[in-house]
Amino acid sequence: MVEKLTLNSLATALVVIPAVSCLFLGIILNQLFILKICPYVSNLPLFSSLQPSPQYGIVLDAGSSHTAMYIYKWPADKQNGTGVVTQHTECHPKGGGISSYAGQQGEAGRSLKSCLDQATRDIPRARHHLTPVYLGATAGMRLLNISSPVQSAQVLKEVGHTIQSYPFNYQGAAILSGQEEGAYGWVTVNYLLENFIKYGFVGHWLSPGRQTVGALDFGGASTQITFVTKDEVEDKRDRMKLHLYGHDYSLYTHSFLCYGRDQVFKRLLAHLVTAQGHTGNMSHPCFPAGYSVIMKVGTLFDSPCTVAQTPSSGYNPQAALSVEGSGDYDLCLGNMTEIFSFHSCPFSQCSFDKVFQPNVSGSFMAFSAFFYIHQFLQTTTGILVATPAQLEEAARAVCNMSISEMLVLAPHQKPRLQDFCAASVFTKVLFTRGYGFDEISFPRISFQKKAGDASVGWALGYMLSLSSLLPGECVGLRKALKPGAWATLLFLFALLLTTTLMYVSLQACRGKKKGNSDIAS
Repeated sequence: MVEKLTLNSLATALVVIPAVSCLFLGIILNQLFILKICPYVSNLPLFSSLQPSPQYGIVLDAGSSHTAMYIYKWPADKQNGTGVVTQHTECHPKGGGISSYAGQQGEAGRSLKSCLDQATRDIPRARHHLTPVYLGATAGMRLLNISSPVQSAQVLKEVGHTIQSYPFNYQGAAILSGQEEGAYGWVTVNYLLENFIKYGFVGHWLSPGRQTVGALDFGGASTQITFVTKDEVEDKRDRMKLHLYGHDYSLYTHSFLCYGRDQVFKRLLAHLVTAQGHTGNMSHPCFPAGYSVIMKVGTLFDSPCTVAQTPSSGYNPQAALSVEGSGDYDLCLGNMTEIFSFHSCPFSQCSFDKVFQPNVSGSFMAFSAFFYIHQFLQTTTGILVATPAQLEEAARAVCNMSISEMLVLAPHQKPRLQDFCAASVFTKVLFTRGYGFDEISFPRISFQKKAGDASVGWALGYMLSLSSLLPGECVGLRKALKPGAWATLLFLFALLLTTTLMYVSLQACRGKKKGNSDIAS
């Protein structure tokens, strides 16, 4: 009888102790973001109240063709670079980029209101005044700053006034240089891929020992290439050194202004008009057969990227121009190649336009418009597009499609269908002849829109750098909870464990006494 009671007590202990241990272990694992064993623990009010409240940050990506707002969050006790920043929400307001509102009083600021209103709802009210807001403008504003510095300053002033009317902590609006845009994009890519630092199993930050990934960005007015290189960067303007998490990174980064999507299309049209004449009808080999558009000639030469191509005589900016697509891949390729300059190089080697570039090395991530071009080629042609030969095959197939054929294959892309041939041919020329990707290096390019749950672009890298969330030195052992919370958990665990052992001992003693009394009787 004694043995039976003791066994019952032990059985109870074997149930209770693992349950208590699972409870405690679940809390730890939840704080390490790898909760698998006890998923219900984090939902208990007692323990959810012990988790640090999040801090938020807002970045307004003021691109040339549109503005995007990204809200990021991280635990409030991890401000000094602990690598746990995640994307909370994002917003894409209607309308063009802020540079498109130059000369329209107040419109640039008003274009941001819908997203800033959303931010007040997405971020808890108690955190509004603690949330930094950064606005970074890219190539569209760089071009406006070239053509009209006064209007550029006015636009930045207007958006600043609008942001300051909201209850956030405004940190300023700035025009990023091309080098900064490329470098911040590279930081974002490698941060999201955990190539700098990785959170370990028991609260350690670890260097994963991975190679970094190069960044290929394609915006509306510029394109950027950034990667780590061991080669000498002969042009110091394209050299950048970063010291992150105790490691030195030597970067090659260059931004090609006027080689963004919208400006490439405009430059190509201007080139065709110059070659064929600037009045009447014009054939466009990169537009699909069956597509036509009428435009004013002056709209082609109103950009700093095309103003040098303005016809010198007989030019009437108000004249109507009828453009008809012919869908000819070879002619499209020939004309697209002519907007690049591959003829001279003042360095040991160049990509194009007399710009030095070392040989590409390692893996790359291509994002922004590159992702959408690659996705369109895959879905409409069924070609994998993993090699230069496949890229050419897919581009040729798209360029040879009529507008009606494209509508059948991609009806949701109707407003942009006419541009995909030119965009595909541009990508082919840029990647293979410009950057020098070949049959070996091209397959190492990953075309992505997001990494994890975060959109890929320069915005996250920008916020991390400006808000001191990227430390120069290694991050050591960190606890995922505040010291007081850890003390509370340890006390509760010790208390529960002691109570369980006392219960087992008491049951055993009772069983022994009862057994002795049974024997005596």
